[in-house]
Amino acid sequence: MEPAEMNTIPNGKGHGAGEVTAIKSQSEDAAHTDRTPGNVEANLAESSEFLSNADDKKTPHFTDFEGKTSFGMSVFNLGNAIMGSGILGLAYAMANTGIVLFVILLTVIAGLSAYSIHLLLKSSGVVGIRAYEQLGFRAFGTPGKMAAGIAITLQNIGAMSSYLYIVKYEFPLVIQAFLKVDNPSGEWYLNGNYLVVIVSCSVILPLALMKQLGYLGYTSGFSLSCMVFFLIAVIYKKFQVKCPFAEFSHNNTVTSVNTSVAANAGGVQMTPGGDPACIPRLFNLNSQTAYTVPILAFAFVCHPEVLPIYTELRNPTKTKMQHVSNISIGVMYIMYLLAALFGYLTFVDKVEAELLHTYSRIDPYDTLILCVRVAVLTAVTLTVPIVLFPVRRAIQQLFFPNKTFWWPRHIAIAVTLLSLINLLVIFAPNILGIFGVIGATSAPCLIFIFPAVFYIRIVPKEEEPLRSAPKIIAACFALLGVLFMIMSLSFIIIDWTSGTSKGSNH
Repeated sequence: MEPAEMNTIPNGKGHGAGEVTAIKSQSEDAAHTDRTPGNVEANLAESSEFLSNADDKKTPHFTDFEGKTSFGMSVFNLGNAIMGSGILGLAYAMANTGIVLFVILLTVIAGLSAYSIHLLLKSSGVVGIRAYEQLGFRAFGTPGKMAAGIAITLQNIGAMSSYLYIVKYEFPLVIQAFLKVDNPSGEWYLNGNYLVVIVSCSVILPLALMKQLGYLGYTSGFSLSCMVFFLIAVIYKKFQVKCPFAEFSHNNTVTSVNTSVAANAGGVQMTPGGDPACIPRLFNLNSQTAYTVPILAFAFVCHPEVLPIYTELRNPTKTKMQHVSNISIGVMYIMYLLAALFGYLTFVDKVEAELLHTYSRIDPYDTLILCVRVAVLTAVTLTVPIVLFPVRRAIQQLFFPNKTFWWPRHIAIAVTLLSLINLLVIFAPNILGIFGVIGATSAPCLIFIFPAVFYIRIVPKEEEPLRSAPKIIAACFALLGVLFMIMSLSFIIIDWTSGTSKGSNH
């Protein structure tokens, strides 16, 4: 084994259900000596089993305690956790802010997200804890642990529900378009409820039963490649679709509305270049501009997944995990920016809240856009297992904090969660409004408030006094999270009271 690996000391829980792993490299061993009561409590149950393996480093009994995931796979997993269905709405967000303001907001929020992860990793390094819930326990005792666990559970269940809603409503339309069925007559394979159950059982559940998050690196890489295909298609279409576009009519022949024909063909009408609706704006302020701030703020949500991915990183150090985070955020930043920019430049003021719907207005049978919709469906489907892992960890921490890994419990939690989410998606058509409120409260907690207050509480005063610059900045960061929460809830309440629903979810 490599020298760096010889110094890794597994002393946490097995992955998949409440693992609290503190695998520290030599550069972080000093921090490991801080054995707090909370940390001891979380690891006591397994200590005797680990001691029996302490001398047998080459064949550890609990192999899942060792970080085995490569740097590249960790980047794929974290990037996939960041990438959500929100990318489909970023062109609409740019339409409501203008190009320059959008770039400024996206850049600031990407930087804030990287700083938030820095706070999490710093707190984790001080006490040798790599579970969000246990950081809460270390900072505020049981109430902190409960708050973190509940926030992660609600946020990620909301995210998984939104992904499965996309499967429920988009998958039947894709099948219908491929089969050229203009007037469906109740075929089962065009029923979104059946399709979401089939996808959950055949694709999501097997992946969710994986023992380690690291194994999903391959599916995460494929998921991200699907979104790269989406991005390439958006850029390509910018040079095919002329603004303003002519909407598809079933009375037209397919050839007359094909968007890939010459610019003056029947489906793509040319108009004088001075049309105001086709002139991109650098700055734009309207009634919808303020809604885009929460959309962008939640575009980089990945914080519940950071510590599990850190746990499984091979030869882990805080610096190495920060590099994983920075690369993931940087790649997503570029993809978000390009997708928003070219989507906006294609349709300008005509862009819809869901970008692919705008393309379908031109030609619902366009082969490239159909393939893109399949790719997006694949991407969001493969993201669900990544998002499910932290929920299972949170449930394990809340209800089985001192238990070792056990397959029946691991499987039961995954099956129960997926069953619950499927029931919500099938029987509660307006549940996304409720999850909008949950997202507006739990997401700011997980991104801004918890990392900041945990950092302030956990980092010793001897190392950083309460009035030191880092802790003052962290306090301001927490205050920013409170402002985001108030802003998001205000917009949702305004939507409800005005009888419209214009907000978007990440």
